[in-house]
Amino acid sequence: MLKSLRYQLKMSRLSKRHLSSTWFEGSVEDEEDDDEDFHMVEAQDGQMLEDKCATWDVPCLFGLDGINSNNMSEESKVLSVTQIQQLSCSFPARLRLCEWMLAYRTQSHGSSLRTLYRTTNQLDTCMIVLVKDTYGQVFGAVCSAPLRVSSTYYGTGQTFLFSFSPHLQVYKWTGLNSYFIKGSVDSLLFGGGLGQFGLWLHSDLVRGRSQRCETFNNDVLSSEEDFIISELEVWALV
Repeated sequence: MLKSLRYQLKMSRLSKRHLSSTWFEGSVEDEEDDDEDFHMVEAQDGQMLEDKCATWDVPCLFGLDGINSNNMSEESKVLSVTQIQQLSCSFPARLRLCEWMLAYRTQSHGSSLRTLYRTTNQLDTCMIVLVKDTYGQVFGAVCSAPLRVSSTYYGTGQTFLFSFSPHLQVYKWTGLNSYFIKGSVDSLLFGGGLGQFGLWLHSDLVRGRSQRCETFNNDVLSSEEDFIISELEVWALV
């Protein structure tokens, strides 16, 4: 009950913030940032549009102890605390001490991409998608932008894929293209190029596929290209 109240208070506080009005502002006319990794990029019909985008400017709520059980709204059913600590070391420094707030879990919310969008639509924060498949493999994506329906690819070069197989493997942006994230009512995509997707999730959040893609030059994240999802979680870094 305490965790539920705590979660509601966080949701209320987050809904009052105006991160979306400052975090993703910009247009192709804006002056270029010195660090290209932090440009907002959308692609359509082969044209790359770069928007000025701030760094992952998300407030850190805790001290210098790093990720532990107190930094999480509740326990993950996909990753252990040790794995979460390992994964967080790949984050930009400003995010490593932020709290992980559970925004969506198939076990609790049901397997539906529409439900995922609905439960996360007020959270303008970086997000982490964790997948556990029926082979027992654990993998996912760290997203520099919220998950949403989009007509084009979006996100920044700070988005990356990862897999515990069994040790952590991180696949960061190659710079070959800017196909970071693309959401639709039918699927959720991370990475692409030449018809290959780094991570593809069907709208039923039961079926998925992972292939080597140009965006991240990743290995297949699961033990097989096509996999069945056993558990999926989405966490917001707040």
